[in-house]
Amino acid sequence: MEHRSVVDADVDIDVFNRDLALSGIEYVTASILRNNKLEKHNTGVYFHHTPQDLVTFFSSIPYKQAQQLGYFKIDILNVHVYEKVRDESHLLALMNTELDWNLLCYPEFTSMLIHLHNHAELVASLKPKSIQDLSIILALIRPGKQHLISKCRSEGFDSIKDEIWVHNETGFAFKKSHSIGYSMLVKVHANLILEELSL
Repeated sequence: MEHRSVVDADVDIDVFNRDLALSGIEYVTASILRNNKLEKHNTGVYFHHTPQDLVTFFSSIPYKQAQQLGYFKIDILNVHVYEKVRDESHLLALMNTELDWNLLCYPEFTSMLIHLHNHAELVASLKPKSIQDLSIILALIRPGKQHLISKCRSEGFDSIKDEIWVHNETGFAFKKSHSIGYSMLVKVHANLILEELSL
């Protein structure tokens, strides 16, 4: 087996139609070990050669072990929000249009947004005013960081900015890069809703 350097990366690519995005492209479906059985990874693929199971054609190496061997998995995710984005210039316009952050103080609005719909009351109580604030909220709602919610409520976002991104083993937490990306998606979704309401 050739030697590969270990890459510690976690790349997600959001698309509106995963099957369409992958059509015509050669890839190997990643696998995951569950209950001592090799199963299909929900979103992960390899765009380079990796050993394959001869029956399932999934990677014969579970993705965590594959990463240690230097194989590079990319997660291709279906995101329904992008169905309404017409093209790249429309997406850039949605990203660059300043959001009226006060709208997030209204649970009726926030309950329509991707990633936040089940946390509208929390978002309203924290009153985010930027992508950075929103990224902290998205990290706070993960099990590994929920213990910081009361501190954030009482002392503000700055009070937890040094703790929120620290990795620990106490529960699932978000990486800062993922949280910033998801926050931008929330902003795009909010601006899409506002655009539709203005028609």
